[in-house]
Order: sequence, then structure tokens, then C-alpha cells
Amino acid sequence: MPIRITGMNSGLDTESIITALTSTKKTKLDTAKGDQKKLTWKQEKWKDLNKKVVSFYNGMLSNMRFSTAYSKKTTSVSNSNAATVITGESAMDSTQNLNIKSLAKSGYLTGQEVKVGDEKAGNSTTMEQLGLSSGGTLSFKIGKAPENGAEDTRETLSVDVAAGDTIESVVSKLRAATTESGVSLNVNYDEKNGRFFISSKETGADASFDLVESDAMTALGLSKKADGSNYIAGADAVIELNGEKFTSKSNTFEINGLTITANEVADNITLTTKQDTSGIYDNIKKMIKEYNDLMKEFATLYNADPAKKYKMLTDDEKDAMSDSEVEDWEKKIKDGLLAKDDTVGNVRTALRDVMNSSFEVTLKDGSTQSLSLASFGISTGSYFTTEENERDMLHIDGDSDDSAVSGNTDLLKAAISSDPDKVMNFFTELSKSLYGKLSDLMKGTEYSSSFTIYEDKLMASQYSAYNTKISDAQKALEAAQDKYYKQFSKMETALAKVNSASGSLSSFFGGGGS
Repeated sequence: MPIRITGMNSGLDTESIITALTSTKKTKLDTAKGDQKKLTWKQEKWKDLNKKVVSFYNGMLSNMRFSTAYSKKTTSVSNSNAATVITGESAMDSTQNLNIKSLAKSGYLTGQEVKVGDEKAGNSTTMEQLGLSSGGTLSFKIGKAPENGAEDTRETLSVDVAAGDTIESVVSKLRAATTESGVSLNVNYDEKNGRFFISSKETGADASFDLVESDAMTALGLSKKADGSNYIAGADAVIELNGEKFTSKSNTFEINGLTITANEVADNITLTTKQDTSGIYDNIKKMIKEYNDLMKEFATLYNADPAKKYKMLTDDEKDAMSDSEVEDWEKKIKDGLLAKDDTVGNVRTALRDVMNSSFEVTLKDGSTQSLSLASFGISTGSYFTTEENERDMLHIDGDSDDSAVSGNTDLLKAAISSDPDKVMNFFTELSKSLYGKLSDLMKGTEYSSSFTIYEDKLMASQYSAYNTKISDAQKALEAAQDKYYKQFSKMETALAKVNSASGSLSSFFGGGGS
């Protein structure tokens, strides 16, 4: 912007005069900027609300459309220290007998002492110092040992060691070594105790290892005692379920929908699998809670004070206020951005209508019945005693977490107990209907993207239009300012000439008088 020097001859405050003359155009610019900022806040408000709607739609609501959300089963274990059980969807209602005969183990060797003379060998001790002047080979057989004279088809893990290799370098070689199929071992040397410790990396007989005798192995203490007490072979876990034997490389067994983890050897453990009615109840309660949270959010936004008397602040107005005053002022505007918004009202009404609907449900005796949420003791509170923003929220009679209805008879739990299929059929139909309604509300259109309940495309277009409007208003303001500055500049130039002529005349008359 050019530097403008005015008022030097006229003595007028031309800056203030021009500001007053262009105030209308400045107001148009400020209004356009404020409206665009307000639109940005509205977009953010909608994005936040839409995120919550989509989360409900893709999460709990989507799950509740399928019977798997209601087919919850649980298994009790008579000896919970010995075994734990995770119950899958395909598990059968049953009472079973479990005996845990053995637990899975990793192969493990505690090496014999490695010495140089009377001293324990250290990490820097070389193979030559241990009597291997020509080096040697360290080998292990990996896998389950053959039985009854069968051919040994196990893989071999081996490394060559040189006379100059230290124990530390031997450990590194052993750790890096693998069989052709990629199996390796855990290897450590405890310098303080002068012993190697070797273990398989997984439990089970197939991951076990055995020693291949050699001078190099003996020199490093990698040998079994005569009684074999320093060696544990890897072994599978073994259980008996209803008299039948099962083995596992780990301590976990997956059998007919049950995931059984064996923790200790024990017999006569009873596993009781049955329908988990509390799980069905909890899922329904969770869905109702998420629906309530969403509806309260809609109501809070819709019923908010529109704050019409609070206009968007200009930069000059903000400068005249404290930060907290500006924050409070803008919060009132933000809180009321969706007050009485038609889209909020329409979505809210659509969801409420679905939840008030009835559905034909097949009962366990084969007959059908028209049921609603009220049939299960689920309804809204009294209109006159409930806070305005909570009137759409549903309450489950007998819910211990809801003081308003905790003393009422729990019809939902009673229904789950007497006819769980009836409950499942109703809530799957309800969830499908609500899911379908939200799908319709979030369909992409000319003005909105898919999975969006508001006109995000239209708002983006409006934001771009404001850029043009602001640019035009800025140019109009600058043009008006330039116009007035030029006019005042001409006036100042004319006054300067008059003042100059007047000065010369005064000088002339003054000179004649002397």
C-alpha cells in the first residue's frame, strides 16, 4: 500500500475522514470475513457430529444387526487355577470333564562347568585354551526324537569353531545359526558360573533339541550328565477331554469352539458351557447408551440459544476486549450454530420414529407377536419431569445404573431368560431398521458426500464463494480509499499553491514598508 501523507496544509484529519467515508465498504468486508469464519465453525460442528453418527453406525449398530451379537456363551471352570477357557460362538451348551496330564515344555540344557585348569572359563577364553587346537564342530538335532528305532529325520543345527574363537564369539555364532527351515536356539554363557545355557525358542516336542557328541561339545560343557538331570527335553502338553486325548505344542487347545489354556497338571476339572444372558443384556444396554448419547447431542445442538444478538467480532472489536471476553462471546455464537437447524431436526425425528416402531417377531412356540421397545420395559422418561435435552433418551426398567428406573421390574432380563431368541429377533430387526434409516440419511447427493448427514459439498462451495466476496469487498474498499486520498491530495496541492502565493504577496508588501 502506498505511503499517503495528507492534511499538511489543510490541517484536517483526513485519515479519520476517509475512514468515515469508506465505513460502509469496510463493514461489507468485515461482514464477509465474519460470515466465512462463522461458516468454518459450522463446518467443524457438523464434522464432529457426523463423526459420532458414523461411529455409531459402523460400530455397535452394525454389529447388532446380526445374531452373533446375541449368541454369547460362557464357560465356567471348576478349577480356575488349572485351566482357563475362552468360549467361541460355535461352542455347544455342555458339561465336560477335563484332565490335564502334562504341560508343554521347552527343551533346556544347563551346561556343565567349563574350566581352564582350576579356573572357570571366561568370555575371552579361546577354544585352544580349552584343548581344541584344531577347532571343531558344535551340532544339535532339532525336533522330536525318533521312537522305537525309527529313522532319525531331524534337522541339524551346527557351527564350526576355530582354535582362536573365544567363548563370546562361539555364543554369537550359535545364536546366529539356523537350520534349513529357519529354526534357531537361545544361547547364553554365564561367565560367573562358567556354564552354557541353551533352550529351544518354542515349547513342544517338535521344537526340542538334542546334542550331537563331539570333542568340541565336551570341551564347552555341552553334554548330558549320566543321569540326564541337566537336560529337559521339549514336550507337548497333553489333556484328556471327556476321555479323549489331545496334544498341543503350546498349553493352548482349540476344541469345538472352546479355547482351553492349561496352567497346571490336574484331574477332574468340570467345564460348563451355557448361554451368557448377561452378555446379551450388556450389548443391548451398550447400544441403547450410544443411541442416547447421540440423541442428547442432537437435542443439545437443536435446542441451544441461537445467540442472535451476538454478531461476529471484527479485529478492531477484538482489540478492545480481553481474551476471555472474546472467547466467551465466540463460544455463545458457536453453541448456537445448529439451533433449530432443519437437518438436525429431521435426523433426530427419523431416528426417534424408528425406535418407536413395532416389529413382528417369531416366538419360541412358533407364533408371531408385534413387539416394541416398551414390550421389554424400555421407554423415554416423563416429558414434564425430564430435562429438555434428555427427553429422547431411553431407559431400561430395572437397570441398576439408572436411578430413575432401577426399582422397576426388569422385563428385558426376564425376556432374555425365558426366550432369548425372541429378544434377538426383535433387536436385530430394530437394528436393521435403524441402520437402514441412517444409510438413507447418509447417502451421497449433489450437495453432500457419502456417509455424511449434512451438506458438506454445499458448505465447501459456500466457503469458496466467500473468498470471492471477500476479495471483491477488499478491492472495493481500497479503490474507494484511493479515490478519496487522491481528492484530498489535490486539495492539499491547491492549498499549498495558495499558501505559497499568499506568502509571496505578504513578503512584497512587507518589503515596501521597510
